[in-house]
Amino acid sequence: MMEEDKQIRDELLGQLQERRQKIKEMGGRAGVERQKKRGKLTARQRIDQLLDKETFCEIALFAKGRVSGAEIPSDAVITGYGKIDGRKVYIFSQDFTSAGGTLSEIHAKKICNLIDSAIKTGCPLIGINDSGGARIQDGVDALSGYGQLFYRNTLASGVIPQICAIIGPCAGGAVYSPALMDFIFMVKGISYAFITGPRVVKVVMGQEIGEEELGGAVVAQRKAGVVCRSEDNEAECLQSIRELLSYLPSSNRDNPKRIDWGDSPDRIDTELFDIVPASPRKSYDMHKIIEKVFDQRQDGKKDYFELFPMFATNIITCFARLNGWSVGIIANQPMSKAGALDIDACDKASRFIRFCDAFNIPIITLVDVPGYLPGTEQEWGGIIRHGAKMLYAYSEATVPKITITIRKAYGGSYLGMCSKDLGADTVLCWPTTELAVMGAEAAAEIIFRKELAEAENKEQLLQEKIREYRREFANPYRAAEHLHIDDVIEPAETRPRLIKALEMAIDKIEQRPRKKHGIMPT
Repeated sequence: MMEEDKQIRDELLGQLQERRQKIKEMGGRAGVERQKKRGKLTARQRIDQLLDKETFCEIALFAKGRVSGAEIPSDAVITGYGKIDGRKVYIFSQDFTSAGGTLSEIHAKKICNLIDSAIKTGCPLIGINDSGGARIQDGVDALSGYGQLFYRNTLASGVIPQICAIIGPCAGGAVYSPALMDFIFMVKGISYAFITGPRVVKVVMGQEIGEEELGGAVVAQRKAGVVCRSEDNEAECLQSIRELLSYLPSSNRDNPKRIDWGDSPDRIDTELFDIVPASPRKSYDMHKIIEKVFDQRQDGKKDYFELFPMFATNIITCFARLNGWSVGIIANQPMSKAGALDIDACDKASRFIRFCDAFNIPIITLVDVPGYLPGTEQEWGGIIRHGAKMLYAYSEATVPKITITIRKAYGGSYLGMCSKDLGADTVLCWPTTELAVMGAEAAAEIIFRKELAEAENKEQLLQEKIREYRREFANPYRAAEHLHIDDVIEPAETRPRLIKALEMAIDKIEQRPRKKHGIMPT
């Protein structure tokens, strides 16, 4: 090689390394220090913590916005792909140290290109949002960028898992891309999500409110039901994303990976029955049933991954494993509103059902439900249409569906929790189960009202009639006689029976009428 050629090439390589180094410094030392003072990681640190070591491959490092002005490294968003537990994922991380992580036309195009690639290759998408919103200098081009993002999120829906971590501010139109994704994580104290911020609320509504109270991580989950998990710090948030991914397939073309935690499929539990009080009016923690029935880890980590643990607490939605298979669990929680279904519970469950169905995850339903929550607040709030969402989601789902009733299922809620009539492949009951139009107390007063009216000791007769009603009607055997349930089982055998039911249905094929798409209740 001639000396002159070598010198030219060395200069070009030097320029390349210099450009790369400058861009990787993000917003510069001062910007990075401000980020640290806020108790936040940088965009690149987040990627490094989330992905397997040394697997990240960056795309569009040299991207630059069209609007003239200050240099903005990588146009304030880092995009690329890497691996989590050896599986390829696509990832973007907004860089708040560079122009506040604001979104421009090119910034949006980088993310759109990433989503396009994720769809083509069938890989999950992870977005880390930390942005001041649209870049004002870009005007309508920035707004157009958001629109293109929304369109891509919608195209990817049901094709690849889309997971978002909001670790910083997220306001205005910026909140809708996360809202169109499957799961949103936030971090307490540093994450905020709202359409209009505190200043606008004060000007328009005359209401004084802070960012945390309006759209902090806890509020966004407990009150708004927007966020599936609110974690204590960034490390927990990123670890939770890794854990969630372990239950999911890479795309709708795959099945979730089967993982053996070493738990025996034949394990029975004679203490399981003791958790549930005999009286249908007494509460207990359904989490204890889940912990005992589903696969138990040997490494001391949590046996299941719960979503929305602070929102609509009368119903539990979580991922777990059953003999290694990833399953979605929907369970009434008697400790909250007696496990009754209300507007929020129906919304929470129906979306989870549809996600599981889209990504080939079997659904296990644990039932102990007294009915739909009564009252004007529920009726005027639209419990009819919200409740219909659950009926629609269960009926639409073609993945294996297994239902087990622990203690009771009354009225329409018996249907709403995935009965045979909504396509359950297997329905099991404990011997404690009451299946009826209503509870025994109310039913006895209606059916035997004439006898009760004429009785000398009305209360004594009522108690006798309640026992008679339970003995004759509100038990699982009448339903079993008419093929509404498949079997009444001993509680201790719940785990092995669920496993057998799951593995019977795991490869089922269910055809539905051809259509563009159904019209889900609003």
